[in-house]
Amino acid sequence: MSDAEINRFPPALWPSGIDLDGYRYVIGNAMFPRWFANSLIVSLVAVVSNLLLGSLGGYAFARMRFAGSRPLLALMLATMAVPFQLTMIPTFLVMKRLGLIDTLGALIVPSLVTPFAVFLLRQFFLSLPRELEEAAWLDGCSRLGVLFRIVLPLSRPALSTVAVLTFLTTWNDLTWPLIAINHDTQYTLQLGLTTFQGQHHTRWSAVMAGNMITVLPVLLAFLFAQKTFIQSITSSGLKG
Repeated sequence: MSDAEINRFPPALWPSGIDLDGYRYVIGNAMFPRWFANSLIVSLVAVVSNLLLGSLGGYAFARMRFAGSRPLLALMLATMAVPFQLTMIPTFLVMKRLGLIDTLGALIVPSLVTPFAVFLLRQFFLSLPRELEEAAWLDGCSRLGVLFRIVLPLSRPALSTVAVLTFLTTWNDLTWPLIAINHDTQYTLQLGLTTFQGQHHTRWSAVMAGNMITVLPVLLAFLFAQKTFIQSITSSGLKG
């Protein structure tokens, strides 16, 4: 809708025509493309690091027995019950000592690996048959080789779940960027959209266009992973 049609009273449920002025205003008169790129960089790095580090940690807890493994696993799971409000000040102080405040690094480092990713992948690895790994060991495959050549290809449903949930959490995060970022060139899309709404509260067509652009990657991520979600998680590589 156009601004005039949006502000009309009583409001109309359907637009009388297609008006793209809101999208042109967002892309051409704001730092929206920069904010979009920042959110994309932070989200993709978080997804890749969680898949890699979460797989390594989950496989270690699932298949390896080392001193203190069970207490360490219990301690890691206990951190999932701690709300972010209790850890954001210590996290801010750590990022400040590292010199990452007001940079994308302050958003990336705390999200490199999450206990949820490690736990979810560990639970999935426990459901895989050990016979496949033992056969690979007999053929001379190393522990990492077994993980990357045997285990991970069978774990695509769990990996896709971790990837999508990590992307959604990082993409939609507002609280931590609001604390760690001060300069508008480092804003993420959610933080920039909040500021944009405050500055342009009368341009509702631009505000709605910005919301649409923000939601679109989330919908695409879900549609992209939908086929993997419906795959049978109980399937394995054993053939008759």
